[in-house]
Amino acid sequence: MHPDIQAALDTVFASDTELYQDRGFQRRIGWGKKPALINIDLANAWTREGNAFTCEGMDTILPATQEVLAAFRARGLPIVFTTTAYDIVEGEHTDMGLWGKKIPAEVLRVGSEAVEIDSRLERRDDELLIVKKQASAFRGTNLNSYLNACGVDTIVVTGTTASACVRATVEDAIADGFRPIVVRECIGDRIAGAVQWNLYDIDAKFGDVEPLQAVLDHLRLNEA
Repeated sequence: MHPDIQAALDTVFASDTELYQDRGFQRRIGWGKKPALINIDLANAWTREGNAFTCEGMDTILPATQEVLAAFRARGLPIVFTTTAYDIVEGEHTDMGLWGKKIPAEVLRVGSEAVEIDSRLERRDDELLIVKKQASAFRGTNLNSYLNACGVDTIVVTGTTASACVRATVEDAIADGFRPIVVRECIGDRIAGAVQWNLYDIDAKFGDVEPLQAVLDHLRLNEA
């Protein structure tokens, strides 16, 4: 990101932090007893170059996510991947809904390489894959019931995009009674400032945005 944009955001955040804290925002929700890892839309359409949905920063996001995955796998905790894909992308009865009128969702075809989870993350057979139609991983899926059945009370979130699917998932998570922990280095988006602004706002109102090392330290210190 251009230094001028970062400097402008830093100025805004400094001012807004004072306002938020004076009004009682930016509290910490903290970890519960059992976390699950939710990897949002780390599929090829978002992680590889040359796609309409391609996000910036994968040289940082994917290695950081690999570290979080390794920590969850080492503890045998639940891991979920999501992708967004559609069965019907033509005609008036498409399952893209009205969202397809706003974004190029027609390239996200079920069964296409674009919607496959990036192979660099090495998703395993015992890691749930949710194919969603909306931004939130909770909306219209079995994620809530799956997490409840697993005894999960906290979700650790990675993926894309900060301004849409990550944010919508975090908002629904806290509404449904799950503690959201968002890993800063593991979140991507397409346009300058989108990650920084949305993570700042999420941290103020919907979940705890934490650095990668803090998340890894918590997982290691709380091994069963």
